[in-house]
Order: sequence, then C-alpha cells, then structure tokens
Amino acid sequence: MSEQLIHIEFDPERTLRDQVHEHLVSMILAGKFPSDSALPSSRNMAKMLGVSRNTVMQTYDDLVDLDYLISKPRLGYFVNTSRQEQDLVNQIAADLDHQCVDWDARFKTQPGNRRNIVKPSNWAQFEFPFLYGQTETRLFPERSWRECGMKANSSYTDKYWAHDWVDGDDPMLIEQLRGKILPRRGIYASDNDILVTIGTQNSLYLIANLLMSAETKVGLEDPGFPDAKNIFSTFNADLHYFQVDDEGLVLNEDTIPRLAQLDYLYLTPSHQVPTGAVMSPTRRKHLLELAEKYDIVLIEDDYDVEINLQNEAQPALSALDSQNRVIYIGSMSKAIAPGIRLGFMVANEELITEARALRRLMYRHAPIHNQRQLALFFRQGYYDTYLRKIREHYADKQRMMIAAIAEYLPSMAMLTNSVGATSIWLRAPESINTEKLAWRAAKHGILIEPGAIHFSDPQSAPKHYMRLGFGAIPIEKIEPGIAALGQLIEQ
Repeated sequence: MSEQLIHIEFDPERTLRDQVHEHLVSMILAGKFPSDSALPSSRNMAKMLGVSRNTVMQTYDDLVDLDYLISKPRLGYFVNTSRQEQDLVNQIAADLDHQCVDWDARFKTQPGNRRNIVKPSNWAQFEFPFLYGQTETRLFPERSWRECGMKANSSYTDKYWAHDWVDGDDPMLIEQLRGKILPRRGIYASDNDILVTIGTQNSLYLIANLLMSAETKVGLEDPGFPDAKNIFSTFNADLHYFQVDDEGLVLNEDTIPRLAQLDYLYLTPSHQVPTGAVMSPTRRKHLLELAEKYDIVLIEDDYDVEINLQNEAQPALSALDSQNRVIYIGSMSKAIAPGIRLGFMVANEELITEARALRRLMYRHAPIHNQRQLALFFRQGYYDTYLRKIREHYADKQRMMIAAIAEYLPSMAMLTNSVGATSIWLRAPESINTEKLAWRAAKHGILIEPGAIHFSDPQSAPKHYMRLGFGAIPIEKIEPGIAALGQLIEQ
C-alpha cells in the first residue's frame, strides 16, 4: 500500500498486543485503510510501532478470525469491506445516541437557515436555462485566458505568486483597475483606495463586519438582493426597506423621512436587483444631496454594469460623490465568468485600510496568481475584445427575449426600463404562483427564477413575479424556451 504513518501512544499498564488490536480496529472502522490496498506488512508495521513482528502477526491473525481482515496469499492482509461497512453503520448509530456536542445550542448565528436564491447545480443540463448570473461558456475566450494563465506562471515573473503577500494585492491588477476599469464608470482612485476581494458578497461581508451592529440602521431596496439582506442581518443590523420603481429607489415625501434615520443605504443603481431598473440622473443627484444632508453612507453595488446594453450608461454614484461617502463595489463574475470570483472595493483610504486588515485575518489576500492572470487579460486587450463581442451577442439575445415574451407570454408585464440588464423582470397575473410554476417548468427542462425571494417579507411577498435571465441560454433556445413556458402556463 502507499506510505502511511501509524503511531500509538502505548499505555505501559496494558499489553502491547491489546493496544495494537484496538488501534487497528478503530482505524478499520474509520475507513482509514484503503479497501484496494494491503495493510503494511508485519515487518513494516512492527518497525513503525516499535513492537515485535510476532505481536503484529498475531494481531493480524486475530483480526482475520474476527472478519475485520482478509488474508490473501502472496498479497497480504486487506480490510474486509463487508464487515467494515456493517460495523460503521452500527458505530454511526451508536454515535447518534451519544452525541457529545449540542451544536444547535452553540451556534451564535445560523446562515444556513436564511432564505436565498436556489439554483440547481446541474443547471447546464436543462434545455432552457433562463437563469441570471451564469454565462454561456462557448463565448468565453478560452485561448486568450489560457495564454494569460501561462504568462502569469512563467519564469520571468520570478514566481511572485508563490510568495505570501500578507495583506497586499497584485500591483498590476490594481493598476489595471485604477487606469482602465474604474474610469469607465467615471471613478478615479488612488492605489490605496482599492481593495481586491473574492466577489461582491465578500465585499459586503467585510463592510458589514467593520461597520454594522444591532444599533446600525441600514436601508435596502425592496425587492432587492437577498445576499445583502442575509449578510447585514448576520451582524444584527437594523434593516429598513424601500420600494423601487422604474427609476430605481423611490425618493418621495414618504421615504425621505425614513431615509434620514439611516446610517447606511445599500443600493444597485446601475441595474437594480432584480428589476433591472436604472436610476435616473435626477434621482442620483437627489440621493447624493440627501446622503450629505443626513450623513448617510451609500453602499453602491455596480451590479452587471460591465455588460451594459444601454446606449448611454449613467456614471456611477461614486463618480458624482465629492465627499467620499460612497463605498463602491464591483465584480468580474458577471462580466467574465462566475467562477473567477474576483471583485473589488473602492472607498476612502481609511476604510480600505481597515478592510485590508480584516481581510488579512480572514484569508490574507485573493490568490495572487489569479489576480495576475486577470491583470494580463485586461492589459493584453482581451477583455475589451470579449466585452464587445458579448455585448453584441447579449443585445441580440435581449431583442429576441422581448419579442418572444410579447408573443408567447402576452399576460406578463415587463419593466420597460430594464433594457440595460441581462435579465428581464416580469409580473404575471396574480393567479399565477411562479414558485409552483418554476417546479413544473423544471420538469419540462425550463429553469426560471421565482421573484418572491427578493422581497423583504416572506409572508407577504407577492408570488406572481419572476426573473428570466438570458446570459446562460443559447440564443437559438430562447424563442422555443419562451414558447414552451407559455404553453405550460396555458395548461
């Protein structure tokens, strides 16, 4: 068998043979010996344990008699898998009857109990995956990405990625974010204002950990991003919800007094989650004025903005901010691929310094090799080329989605201001429960996202909203998929 270290702390008051016997039985029951490999020979086992070979041979023979081992001539001793499995079942049952730790009583928080978006892990096997947040992999420039990975791994970089950067980030990636990516949103930041994270949720977790407690009042959009709600509530923040319309967060005589009480406001102004609404320039200006007047810090999640299908995209709130009261977070997951898991936070240097220190305690830094590969992807111009192609392709998809919905789902109402996003938010007749519809549709190879999960109150959340994403579905499948969904609804 492969090399395996076996060690026993022997009790001088007991016989060596009994202790070797008990230890090997426990290892067999725990599945620590591979079933297809022989145990160490009696000579090697005796040498490892510091006992006589005769002691080991007698123990092996005892375990054969007890059906724990099988002796195969000229091959050695092997675990009797049938006895091992039965004894393992018995051991598990005994353990369940004698639990030593009551974990439920020890948990200070249980994020596993929170409501969240559910997507099947095998979504790519469905014929019509109208899911948001996934990409059509056949569009991804694999050759260019692989080339950047090889360059990141080449010797001329002196294997920089093999070293621990403590709390630092790859300077090349920071340079590309500062000089190429952020200026597209009208943001001009210094190196010390930027922190690389492993995605939007990671950025939100860092922010919540640093800034929120039970006394902190935080505003969120309703409907909105479930993970933001879940993360902030993990730190016991006092959550307040604000409605959205086709221009984003509603600012009127009813909402402004409530906004005035907030410490922080989380919002997705570029493509509201989940409606896709774009906040108008007038409302952006008004919101910043209110934030200044009432000393509110805005957390701007620039969701889905890189794949922007609008003719003229609005500048980020952060670009209009003159007081450093906007925390800007972005991600490469939607623009490149969800598995990249790299994002960034841009804010005042004082906040970034503390976020960097907290990140160090959590995972030090995002993998440097991955950062360099992404930086090269930016610097070589591959990212710009990919964006042009994917925007054109997604624009075609969007036109086809809108036309197919109008033809095959005439009873569904679309939010017309969502034309810049890669999903479409729909309101069905109240008689249609989209959660039940999603289950039925999945049985016919159609994946849709029920909308109720995005609303703040699970008890009163409307059941007749849904989101149809078109990033993952092949363009030739859109019309037949919408048609099939329409037929299912008619039934």
